[in-house]
This record gives sequence, structure tokens and C-alpha cells, in this order.
Amino acid sequence: MKKILVTGGAGFIGSHLVRLLVKKYPDTLFVNLDLLTYAGNLANLTDIQDYPNYEFVKGDIVDEEFIMATFDAYQFDGVIHLAAESHVDRSIASPKEFIMTNIVGTVNLLNAARFYWKDKYEGKRFYHVSTDEVYGSLGDEGKFMETTPYDPRSPYSASKASSDHLVRAYHHTYGLPVVISNCSNNYGPNQFPEKLIPLIINNIRHSKPLPVYGQGTNIRDWLYVEDHAKAIDLIYEKGVDGETYNIGGNNERQNIDIVKTLCRIIDRQLGRPEGESEKLITYVKDRAGHDLRYAIDATKIYENLGWQPEVQFNDGFEKTVAWYLENEKWLDEVTSGNYLKYYEKMYRDR
Repeated sequence: MKKILVTGGAGFIGSHLVRLLVKKYPDTLFVNLDLLTYAGNLANLTDIQDYPNYEFVKGDIVDEEFIMATFDAYQFDGVIHLAAESHVDRSIASPKEFIMTNIVGTVNLLNAARFYWKDKYEGKRFYHVSTDEVYGSLGDEGKFMETTPYDPRSPYSASKASSDHLVRAYHHTYGLPVVISNCSNNYGPNQFPEKLIPLIINNIRHSKPLPVYGQGTNIRDWLYVEDHAKAIDLIYEKGVDGETYNIGGNNERQNIDIVKTLCRIIDRQLGRPEGESEKLITYVKDRAGHDLRYAIDATKIYENLGWQPEVQFNDGFEKTVAWYLENEKWLDEVTSGNYLKYYEKMYRDR
């Protein structure tokens, strides 16, 4: 049986990807390696936890000995690497954690793949999932392309840029078969509510202030998470070794427009008076080094692999809001930390 390691598979994007892969490829064993920090939640994967081609392993990619032992035990044919510290605000407050996980952790995985594959690379692949933030900030025009020079502006994006360069270096130096993707902002179910969209939804639920950096004019490109998962699957299966693919939703929106859209949708879905939630909007001091605009040119993945997003922005937002409002228990548990009890209950003796 083919065996693929997915790191960070209990997180937001990772859980959607793992569910897709486990159901789509029953003859492949998918090993989900996750440290289960605050953003990793096994409750996101209850529907596949008993599938015969799925296993969960708790561990830290920064632990080199553990990573080598895990590769030795499973003899993986491939790696899809999503494990990362990913919240910009946290990177500003505590950059070292991002250096360790995003750079050292990635190198540990690269070294393990190189050692156990022993230059016999046929049928092997190391897929590194990255972010559009490595490219820096755009002005009013233009989009990020795969050839755009890197210009990271935060400790988070700098750590991801470093890991991208290391993955490419292992390809050019050692011949390791790698692919990289850089994606725009994701939204959808199961996202930890420190990120803008679930944070706003959760605060509206409780009639709390809705914090907006600066004047809310920063622009991001938004992609529904299940579309991203399908793109990752396609790149892993059909991408060309050594290539980078940008994944974007072609949905540029100012942050303030995102917040106001959520207010309108939630007021309607909860039967509140129109405009009630917008009164909660509170403008706060801007984030240090806040990039003005991100936008992805996804021409390459469309022309070379045939991928394009399926979920339209308005439909995706309606689905996203509905999911969080229908899963208030999930929101309450992740914000309180009670979701960690799920791991203890399900995996303590495994």
C-alpha cells in the first residue's frame, strides 16, 4: 500500500485535505502527523477517524529524532507538508516559534525524506504548502505570479519564505522531487477563530466588538478551503517536479467589506434587524508592517493542470456563516480549549 505523510492534517486546511484524500484514495494510507497545538483539532476529522487507510500520529516536526523514527516506521512514499505556525500577529509577538516550526521543522522533514528515499526518487514526492505572503505587498495594480521576487514583511512570512527556499535548494542540490504551492487567504468551516472571518462571526454571535485594523482598507484574495484542498490534490498528482503553483480565488476584497458582508449575512440568518451588527465595528491600531494588498495570478495552475475555483464568493460566504452558526458548540469548545479533551478521550490509549 502506498503511504503518504500529511503534516498539520488536524488544522483548518489540513483537515479538509485529509478528509478529501482518505475518501478519494482508499488504497493509499494517509498518516496525519499533528502536534495538536491550539489550532489543531481532531474533532474536525471524526467522519474518517475509523477509516482503514487513515492513521493519526501526534508529534512535533521540530523533533528530528521523532521525525526520523516516524519515517523509519512507515517508509513513506510521499509528504504533503502543511504543518506551520501561521498567524501573523502571533509571529510578531513570538517570532522564534515560527522559526523553529516553519524552518527547522521543514528541514527535518526534508532530511528524513532524502535519507529514507536514498536517491531512489521514482514515485516519490515532497509537497510543500506555502502562502502568498512570501511575496510581500502589492500596490493598487498587479498580481503575484510564480516569478514574483520574494519580499516577506513579517516574521511569519519570512519564515515561510525561508522554508520555500530550502525546499527548492534540496531539489536543486540533491535532486529531491518537490513541488510548492503558494495560496491566498482561505475561508470556510473549521477555521480557528483568531483568523478574521471566524473571529468576526464568533464576536457577532456574542455581540462583542468587531476589531478592524486601521480603516479596513487592506485587500486580500479569498479562496474557499475545499477548493484549495482540491488544488493540493491535483498538484500532488499531476504537478511537475521543481515547479511552483500559485493558487488564488480571484476574489479581492477590502477587509472592511468582508466584515460588513458578514454582518449582513449573519443579521439575516439570525433574524436580527438589518445593520445591527455593523454597529459593533471597532477600528483599532493597525498591525505592525501590515501589507496593503495581496492578489494571486493563478493562470499557471489553470492552464497547466486545469484547476479553477468552483465555489463562488457569495455562495462560499453563505455556506461558511451557516456552518459556524449551526456548529456553535464547536466554536465554544475551540475558544475555551475544551476541544483538547477529544484527543485525550479518543487517543490516550492508542
